[in-house]
Amino acid sequence: MKGLLEIGVVLLLPIILLAETGNEILKKVEDAMNAPNDRMASMKLTLIDKDGDSKVREIKMWQLGKEKRLIKFLSPADVKGVGFLVLSDNEMYLYMPAFKKIRRIASHVKNQSFMGTDFSYNDIGKSQYTKDFTAETKEGTEKEYVLELTPRPKSDIDYAKLVMRVDKAHYIPSKVEYYNEKGKVLKVMENEDTEKIDGYWTPKKVTMKNLKTEHKTVMELTVVKHDSGLKKDMFTKRMLKRAE
Repeated sequence: MKGLLEIGVVLLLPIILLAETGNEILKKVEDAMNAPNDRMASMKLTLIDKDGDSKVREIKMWQLGKEKRLIKFLSPADVKGVGFLVLSDNEMYLYMPAFKKIRRIASHVKNQSFMGTDFSYNDIGKSQYTKDFTAETKEGTEKEYVLELTPRPKSDIDYAKLVMRVDKAHYIPSKVEYYNEKGKVLKVMENEDTEKIDGYWTPKKVTMKNLKTEHKTVMELTVVKHDSGLKKDMFTKRMLKRAE
């Protein structure tokens, strides 16, 4: 009997050793989401209230590496020219053409709604989960990992935890649930129509729903291009004020 147990342990050992930790899976998620050297994308934002009424906005986004990001609103007229610049998780700026001023996004504002959408400034600006969260694996499925993400001490995350479902085929999250301190789901984000574009796995549709207000924002890629050679001087306050 002892011999059989020893054989069983030996057979299981490679599986145990190969099992990925939650933090290792989260790092692969982060790497998959930020795999391109740079990205340019045109997007349609549709804001839908609980009655089904909708507003459509058009934006353009440029991203360099893991952190630098520039977003410009192209339409409609009431938001045209608004710009959002991310230089790091701790350095974000908003430009409102009506006031002709650039203001830095303070820490206490980062968890507020970004331009009336269901995404917060942090949701839009952050792309490095491992800096702000530790991850534990939960029971998943044959096709998906399930991770529970807990904010690290001193991070500026306003959620008590995130539950993330990750597609094992490409490590792009399929669904993320955002919880408060009482264990209640506040928002749910879903990535859909994920496909390889220029060799990189890319969700073509992202939906964020606020469960309290029953309001949701649908972000759809209309054009996307990777590795076009964007330069650092694209991501400056001067470019933030520049009309598209």
